This record gives sequence, structure tokens and C-alpha cells, in this order.
Amino acid sequence: MALSWVGVCRGSALLVLYGMRPIGVTASLCSPIPVSTRVSLSICRRYSSSKARLGLGRRVVTRLQWANEKYERFLQRRFPRFYVLYHTFMRGFRLLFQDAKEVRKIKMKTLSGGVQFHQLPYREMETLRQFRRDLIKAIPLVLISVPPFANYLVFVLMYLFPRQLLIRHFWTPQQQVEFQGVYHARRAQHHGAIVQGITRAVPRVQNQQQQSLLLDLCNKVQNGAHPSVSEIQAVRGLFSGPPLGMKRLDTDHMRLLCSQLFLTPHLPAFLIRQRLSGHALELLQLDRALNRLGLHQLSDAELRQACYVRGLYANGLSAKQCREWLSHWLQLSTRLKESEASLLLHGMVLLSVNSLRLFHR
Repeated sequence: MALSWVGVCRGSALLVLYGMRPIGVTASLCSPIPVSTRVSLSICRRYSSSKARLGLGRRVVTRLQWANEKYERFLQRRFPRFYVLYHTFMRGFRLLFQDAKEVRKIKMKTLSGGVQFHQLPYREMETLRQFRRDLIKAIPLVLISVPPFANYLVFVLMYLFPRQLLIRHFWTPQQQVEFQGVYHARRAQHHGAIVQGITRAVPRVQNQQQQSLLLDLCNKVQNGAHPSVSEIQAVRGLFSGPPLGMKRLDTDHMRLLCSQLFLTPHLPAFLIRQRLSGHALELLQLDRALNRLGLHQLSDAELRQACYVRGLYANGLSAKQCREWLSHWLQLSTRLKESEASLLLHGMVLLSVNSLRLFHR
């Protein structure tokens, strides 16, 4: 059968218009449809259905957000005390999820880029340090919740013992201030015993001049005066070897130092020494990163947290006072060697026990 000349002409016209080669021509007056056109129509149909599903998902999320906001307003109006707990828990989960994402990014950077912990910026180092401590504290709660139907018991325990079981993300702002005060009070109970432990080490100092300087330092602190950084640095050699180096400390004195870092003292002596050394070196690296960053870059909350980590309870202090104390601390810590880590731990007591005298000079 001869092909229709009109069909051929129309097929050629389509070839010119679309810039495509027609696959075939019908024997009637109908024009051929290019393959690319059929594919485009198929893609459009798929895109339309995908767009419809996306729009439906957005509407569902919007409705859920609306319902959640309405539920929160109902709780805030009818059950204000429960609303505070509910809001705190929801906010805590969001903050914990954000921290987990941030830690993952930092870990990926250290693994892919070959960056060591001491090379990280200060805020990233602090995030890793705090997140690790939060996970360690959360382990007992996770173990309790493993048995079936134990989640109800866990919720009751979290309500009754928030300081012991919950991490900082799930504390209200009032609880954060209160619990930090409780922990610091327990830390401060051992200040006197730690200074007495340094005093008992004075007779073991062989150098008479060093012995006199160490005794004067202890007497000054025990009499309520705030020592200068230069007075502490004058005896730094005694904290790298005998009698106050990390490897020379007796077990009882190390257990007292555990309280300054909120570490458990109920471990064998070699484990206590290992943990104290590790945390002291970590704090030393944090101080070097903080010195590179500059104290003026920290917010008021970051300044108070930095003071608290280093032994000073900064609640009630101004940002200027926190910055002044931290500048004294960095003058000491940034000049220390890793072998003098013991002095860093003792400095948490020596520079904080009479810190108020620093602000009233």
C-alpha cells in the first residue's frame, strides 16, 4: 500500500518543528508522535503524582503541628506544672538530637580529614567532651528501661530523681542553676582536705627554697587569701616529679582530686590515676584551644560554663568577673607542660577556693 503523501509531509513538518527524527509514519492522515514527547508526558504524569504526594505530606505535617500546638496550649492552661515538664522533655530531646548531629559532623571531620582532638576548635572540643559525659550518665537509665513495660518505671524515676538520672538537656533553667550549686557544694567540701594534702607534702621537698615557697602558698590559701599565678608557677616543678607529680600522689589524695572533676573515687588506684591524667590532659588541650579563640568570643553562658568546668561556681558573677578569673586561669594552664598535669588539677582548688578576694582587690 502506498504511503499517504499528506502524512509524509506532516511528518516532515514535525521533524522541522521538534528537531527530532520521527520513528514512523501512519498510513492515514494522522501525524506521528515522537518518542521524546511520549516520555515527556509520562514524566509529567509521574511528577504530578509525586507532587501530589508531597503536598499531602505537607498538609499532614501542618495538621500535626497545629494539633500539637493546641495540645500544648491546653496543658499550659489546665495543667501548668505538667506543661513545664512536658515542654522541658520535648526541648531536651531536640537539643540532644542537635548535639548528636553536631558530634557526628565533628567525628566525620576528624576521620576524613585526619584532624586530631587537640587540633579542633574550642567549641567542637567542648561539645565532644560534654556529649561523652552525657552518654555515660545516660547508660544506667537505658539499662533500666530494657525490660518490658519498664518505661513507666523509668518515667517515675526521672520525675523523682531528675538530678541523678537526667542529663542537662532535660533540666529546667531553675534546675540547672540548682543542680550546679549542689554539685559544686560537694566539690567544695574537699577543698580544705586537698590543701592539707599539699601541706603534708612540704617536708618531702628536698630543695629548701622550693619547700619555703610551697609552705607559703599553702598558708596563704588556708588564711583566706587568693594566690597569684606567679606564686603557683614558682612551685610548678614539684607537680611534675616528687612529691606531687601525678605518679607520686597517694591513693587517698587522688580520690579527693576526683571530686573536682566529678569522677567516681570508687575504683582501683591505677584506674583513678589513669582517669585523672586523661581528664587533666583533655582540660589542658581545651585551655589551649580557648586561648587561641579568645575569651571575648564567648557568650555569658559559655563563660560561666567554662568557669564551672575549671572549678569556679560562677552563679552570681558578672561576665566581666568570669572573664577576669578565666584570664588568670589561662595564664597558669597555657604555660604548663603535659608532665605538669597534676598542677592543673590542684590549680582548680588553689585558684577557686578564695576567688572572691580576686574581685575585691
